[in-house]
Amino acid sequence: MTQAVGALVAIALSSIASPVLATDMPIGRPLSTPAFTWTSCHLGAHVGGGWARESIIDPVQLVQDAIIGPGTTVGLTTVSPSPSGAVIGGQMGCDYQFMSNWVMGIQGAASGSSMKGSTTVMLPAGNPGDEALVNARADFLSSMTARLGFAFDRLLLYGKGGVGWVGDKYTVVGTLLGGGFGFEGLDLRTGWTAGGGIEWAFARNWSVSLEYDHYSVGHATVLMSDRVNGFTGSLDVKQSVQLVKAGLNFHMWSIR
Repeated sequence: MTQAVGALVAIALSSIASPVLATDMPIGRPLSTPAFTWTSCHLGAHVGGGWARESIIDPVQLVQDAIIGPGTTVGLTTVSPSPSGAVIGGQMGCDYQFMSNWVMGIQGAASGSSMKGSTTVMLPAGNPGDEALVNARADFLSSMTARLGFAFDRLLLYGKGGVGWVGDKYTVVGTLLGGGFGFEGLDLRTGWTAGGGIEWAFARNWSVSLEYDHYSVGHATVLMSDRVNGFTGSLDVKQSVQLVKAGLNFHMWSIR
């Protein structure tokens, strides 16, 4: 009898407890996942290509007036070497997603470049055939920009703008009146940059991007020197640079 009563009590308690357990611990029901957000900081790398528009004034005057004497050159000569090449570098920044779909942030980027171009100009004050080879090379680009974008869940469309820097090297080499010369000058200029792109978060902490950037650094006077012969002079240079680059970013903190 005692065993029978114990069994009935156990069955009754089981019947009461079962609905409670079923309520507290749903079996087979998936847990809710947090909503995706672009709020995070990121660190990444990029590769791509670039091309520059250069207007260089006046390599003829630089050479002839330095070697023959001031006032030798009449008029101005403008050349456009048009450098192009590859870029590779890195970027880091932070973003904040607000009002459901809007994303704002700040990003710093730096790139090494192989962009270079050259053109030849005749030296009319010299002997027939005297000429100068003008080379322009963009070695370094960097930027600090703000960006604003609109997110479609894991896809982000954005525009950006801010301050840009371009580092260049210029050379003018050749022969004049039977002697050789080799002028060289370095320049680091500050200007503005603007662009835009698309970014896709393809995994928990990873995203890829495709971006276009325009750099405008205006006019600058570049000091040139021929260290072998001791000649000095200057060039006036106007420059703009355009980049297309693909990036890979690792996101920390908030991207899920």
